[in-house]
Amino acid sequence: MKREIAGFREIEHTADWELEVWAPDILELLKEAALGMFTLSGAQLSDRPRLTREFEVAAVDPEGLLVSFLSELLYYAEGDGLGFDQFELSLDGEKLWVQARGAPFVSLDKEIKAVTYHNLEVRNEPGGLLVRIVKGEFC
Repeated sequence: MKREIAGFREIEHTADWELEVWAPDILELLKEAALGMFTLSGAQLSDRPRLTREFEVAAVDPEGLLVSFLSELLYYAEGDGLGFDQFELSLDGEKLWVQARGAPFVSLDKEIKAVTYHNLEVRNEPGGLLVRIVKGEFC
C-alpha cells in the first residue's frame, strides 16, 4: 500500500488509541497532528462563523514544537469551544507562528485533557518524518 505524502491514521492500541502521523517536513507534520487530534476526538465543527486565532510557540526540538502547538490548540478548544481544520504555519529558528482557522464545536465525542511528552519521538523516515501519539499524550 502506497502512503500519501502527508497524513494520519488511527492505530489499534492495547489500552486506548494511537495516532500515527507522517509528513515530508515538520510544518506538515504539525498540521496533520492537529487534524488527527480533532478527528480522533470526534470533533464536528459548525459551518459558521469561521474564526481565526493567531499565536506563537517556541521549542528547541520537534517534540517540543508538537506538544506546544497541540497544547495551544487544546487551550482554544477547552476555553472557547473552538476546533480547527486549516493552518498556516511558519517556522523561524525555534519559533513557530500559527494562524489557525476553525469554528465552534457542534459536537465532540472525546475530551482531550492534555498533551504530554510520554514516549513521544519525531523520527526521520524515508520520505519525511513520522510520530506516534498514544492516547496517553492526549489523556
